[in-house]
Amino acid sequence: MDGGLLEPSLYAIKAIAILDNDGNRLLAKYYDDTFPNTKEQKLFEKNLFNKTHRANAEIIMFEGLTCVYKSNVDLFFYVVGSSMENELILSSVLNAFYDSISQILRKNVEKRALLDNLDAVFLAADELCDGGIVLEADSNSIVQKVAIRNDDIPLGEQTMAQVLQSAKDQIKWSLLK
Repeated sequence: MDGGLLEPSLYAIKAIAILDNDGNRLLAKYYDDTFPNTKEQKLFEKNLFNKTHRANAEIIMFEGLTCVYKSNVDLFFYVVGSSMENELILSSVLNAFYDSISQILRKNVEKRALLDNLDAVFLAADELCDGGIVLEADSNSIVQKVAIRNDDIPLGEQTMAQVLQSAKDQIKWSLLK
């Protein structure tokens, strides 16, 4: 009677990817062996991009997988799950990832800005999902965990703006005490 039901699983995500407007990989993390090598992964990404770069939808069934995606200027964000995965979960992961990237890049979600902050983008992807298990779906929490502290940078290596901001913060906290 319940032969068609699958066992529940925490492994919701098969892949997270960011592609540029030519379909080239900027970031890709695969969490299972659906695509065992880089050649198959890049072929999948190229085919997925060709299928979605002109479409106006947000979700697509592609090669037996559920793919949710979002585009902005010259970037395409993808979250891939199994065909049986709940689209709302995939969509919430995509939105959390996109919103956290948007906050990290200060609303300047473009290829150049993303490449300049690629370390923080990789950290955001790691905070979002680990091994296919969704760890966090709140973009603000992800950004707080990823935030690079300026306090750790020696004074001689900081820019003038960073030094002034640090001084303002110290004065503000001394007045609030």
